[in-house]
Amino acid sequence: MKTSRRRFLGNMTAGAGWAALAGSTVLGASCSGMGRKYSYTNDIIDPQNMSPAYHWTDIMLQTVRDQAVNPPRATRAFAMGHMAGFMAVNGIDPQYNLQNNYGLSDGPRDADPAVAYGVACSYAMADAFQSSFIFDRMSYLDRFPDNGGKARGIEWGKACADAIIKARTHDGAEPSKSAYYLDRYSRRTDSLRWRPTGPFYGARNGPAFSSFNRGLLPGWGAQKPWVMNDISRFRAQPFMDPRSPEFADQYYRVKLLGGMDSITRSTDQTQIAFFWEDGPRGITPPGHWQLLAMQLLEDKNLNLAEQSKAFALMSLAQADGAISCWDSKFEYDILRPETAIRMRTSAFGNNDPRMVADPNWASLIPTPPFPAYTSGHSTFSAASAKVLALCLGQDDIRFSGSSPDLVNWPHQLTGVTRSWPSLSACADEGGISREYGGIHWAADNTEGLRIGRDLGQYVVDHAIVRRG
Repeated sequence: MKTSRRRFLGNMTAGAGWAALAGSTVLGASCSGMGRKYSYTNDIIDPQNMSPAYHWTDIMLQTVRDQAVNPPRATRAFAMGHMAGFMAVNGIDPQYNLQNNYGLSDGPRDADPAVAYGVACSYAMADAFQSSFIFDRMSYLDRFPDNGGKARGIEWGKACADAIIKARTHDGAEPSKSAYYLDRYSRRTDSLRWRPTGPFYGARNGPAFSSFNRGLLPGWGAQKPWVMNDISRFRAQPFMDPRSPEFADQYYRVKLLGGMDSITRSTDQTQIAFFWEDGPRGITPPGHWQLLAMQLLEDKNLNLAEQSKAFALMSLAQADGAISCWDSKFEYDILRPETAIRMRTSAFGNNDPRMVADPNWASLIPTPPFPAYTSGHSTFSAASAKVLALCLGQDDIRFSGSSPDLVNWPHQLTGVTRSWPSLSACADEGGISREYGGIHWAADNTEGLRIGRDLGQYVVDHAIVRRG
């Protein structure tokens, strides 16, 4: 029987304890009217290990899924929520100095850090998602006894959220700025120019996509960075000359490997393409790494301060990764393989005999509506893996994972589990998946991986530093 939110909240008992929150993952369970029918923590977090960081990360992932938030906007929401939560915990027990303290001094030492984390994270992500989360916050706070520590935690958490919201209110991510070129990026005029792509992909039982959409968020790369002090340092190297042997190599590779009827692509490579597709109606590529982070961090039994720091660093790297990647995408304005192979081959002036057009060619998976160079998957994966390796103290961690969302590819991914020998190997697989899917050039992947790893290291070195 479905329960209303009013009945759900009315049946809750204040002070029931953190274990009750963990055991039910209450806010992600089945509160009708919010669309939350599945908690991502169910299969990966032992109830006794549930923490405020896992709990609110789960709600952010559910919201990304339910609102169909695109990857760049998802990274901004993750960064706002996780950074506010970390600042709240660190301010109560100061262990780290921040590159940007957002105008805050240390917080009250006798405030409840779990309360402060939840309040800070929920208010900051509410601004990012433009949703109140009032019922989530109420039911979360009802699990804590009413006392001075709770009251001070609420007040301090709200102050941390307000500081983040104020800092990001005019950051360039507003739809009036991020959705348009506004002369910040010039369109190419040569044969490499990107053009909107069609629904030419061949996977069975896949989702329907609209055709020839305008470029997604052409101004995103011009927004205010979170940690980067010079975005040009993290801009990709210029794309190859279309007349070059390197371009012919990559053209031929993606044509053979990424086509819907490829006889070159292996069964495992096909599975990889679907596993990392993370398209609409799911938690997005950066969200996929948020989920993997919960799984890996739980194994280390970190306290809330260290958990919140790891999530904050990874989300900062993802958010700056989105800015850097979208800056390169619209700076270079490079076409997708679909356009090149179907209709642009003769315009490249490349005499390699392998440069043969195929007007009927279709990729395995859908082509996203924005330029190719560089790959967001590669950037997000490499940045996330680098941050996690540095936070966990090692890269060579063996782990496995299943697809977080089966809505797009149930036929291909039901019952599928993939395993990796290390974090970097997992990132490499996420990056190359886009070549296997036929939607990216090899250079999109290799340059995205390079920049992502460089950016992950930079964020860890500069954003949050232990006090001496």
